[in-house]
Amino acid sequence: METTTKLSGFMERKKLGEILVDMGALTAAEVERVLARMDVAAGRFGEVAIGEGFLKEDLIAQALAHQFHLEYLDLATFETDNELLGSLPPGLPQRFQFVPISRTAGTLLIAIADPTAVARLDELEMQLDTRLNLAVSPPGRIVRLLERSEGGSKQVLREVSEDFKLQLVKETDKGDEVLSIEKMTADTSPIIRLIDSTLFDALNKRASDIHIESNLDGVIIKYRVDGVLFRATEPLDGRFQGPIISRIKVMSELDISERRIPQDGRFKVRMGGKSIDFRVSIMPSIFGEDAVIRILDKESIAQDLKGLTLDVLGISEREKVRFRRMIREPYGMVLVTGPTGSGKTTTLYAALSEINNEEEKIITIEDPVEYQLKGVVQIPVNEKKGLTFARGLRSVLRHDPDKIMVGEIRDPETAQIAVQSALTGHLVFTTVHANNVFDVLGRFMHMGIDPYNFVSCLNCVVAQRLVRKICLHCRQPVRYDDAILRDSGLDPEKYRGVTFYEGAGCKECHGTGYHGRSAIVELLDLNDEVRELITSKASVTRLKSAARRAGTIFLRESAVEKVLEGTSTLKEINRVTFVEQDIPE
Repeated sequence: METTTKLSGFMERKKLGEILVDMGALTAAEVERVLARMDVAAGRFGEVAIGEGFLKEDLIAQALAHQFHLEYLDLATFETDNELLGSLPPGLPQRFQFVPISRTAGTLLIAIADPTAVARLDELEMQLDTRLNLAVSPPGRIVRLLERSEGGSKQVLREVSEDFKLQLVKETDKGDEVLSIEKMTADTSPIIRLIDSTLFDALNKRASDIHIESNLDGVIIKYRVDGVLFRATEPLDGRFQGPIISRIKVMSELDISERRIPQDGRFKVRMGGKSIDFRVSIMPSIFGEDAVIRILDKESIAQDLKGLTLDVLGISEREKVRFRRMIREPYGMVLVTGPTGSGKTTTLYAALSEINNEEEKIITIEDPVEYQLKGVVQIPVNEKKGLTFARGLRSVLRHDPDKIMVGEIRDPETAQIAVQSALTGHLVFTTVHANNVFDVLGRFMHMGIDPYNFVSCLNCVVAQRLVRKICLHCRQPVRYDDAILRDSGLDPEKYRGVTFYEGAGCKECHGTGYHGRSAIVELLDLNDEVRELITSKASVTRLKSAARRAGTIFLRESAVEKVLEGTSTLKEINRVTFVEQDIPE
């Protein structure tokens, strides 16, 4: 084949180390060190040089291009031609790790990372039945382009949707599921291909949940990314709702014949050498059954948690200083509140990571244990076996802890034990569902907790939300008219000269204008004045005034700060928070 001939002609080529020395990227001594290290590390020259920190991958790619007399393409600003990508067999670019650049007169120019893989390139040329011209690019940039392109999983998803108009396949249980592009393209069942490609596509788009909903239009698949839902496909025919749900039930080992009551399950798939857990909730509706699949990519989470501190959450510097003081108290209770998905657990883990040391015993009890922290004893709740939060917390106290984290306070018994623990010399971290720091007080009183004991043990209450951050790749300045500013609770005269920002929408953010989320917090420091007002059952207005004097910045104010610093948008903070009424000083 052409590719083999092209590469085999360069048997008398310079060594990679010599080329890098000529480029000024390495010294002769560094080349010798890399060669010596290769014997120990059992890797190739470029891999070892990068691993040892001598080079970055773009310099290796340039040297390889020079070595094989090929063109070097940086790809840093390259935009994938989706029409060209769509003309290739589904999944082939991901499988062979190449980016199609252009097609001319029966020849396809592709960017690859490794021009030495002659047999693999010959196989690709045979599969495409097209003569290949090669260029060399850094492998990381090839991977990123493939991840955000419209090829791969999205193309499979689109083709599967078309298959659904033609056939319905009987469901079978195939045991362990191994998720890969090859499996998606090879499997003959469109039902299985649809579910597999949906999971694959959702992972590539950083989705936290997959929603499969049925309505008059048919079956709609949505992803939740950065806390917001968007459609993944056009509506599928409603006749296929049953097989889709059945497939999910089979994977989750649920009862296929039961369609009238909710069911919860879980399954695990392997993708790219790592295991990913999925939690499934099936709920009956008037159009049949709907499903929500929660994605728990523990290995990615563990990678993210390696550097997890309060600094990476986006909390303002002023609030971080106050919060850090509270979490370093010797005893008491640190309470984080907010709705589901507001990052409460992540904040507590960041706090535990900062105070974790060899001198103190930290024990957590959670439902479930989603993150794993080194040096921390973590206990999963198992209500089927009788291990509830309350029972587990009692056992934890006999295990000689210094600091305890209770995943969530749901009932009076757990609340009572947690308060007693905080009063008897333990530092307790916990969460509760409430809208703001003042609603938390009412929740505990409603559970029958003595107000005096509760406020005595409480160090602080943190109410938290997550706001989406503007995508840095398509961020652009915008102007708001006076009506929008007034509706957002901002004085037009004060903010007329301020430059606001929004995201235009690009491939990096899948057209949403947002990428990632940042925490906003409302921190109530329990000083003597606030404690006295709570025990005397003072009005919320008086509590807010006292909190303001104690240094509390309310959620809406924290959200507006994100807008003014260009991190988020007015539209986003209006979605997450509401305009605060004037708070008396």
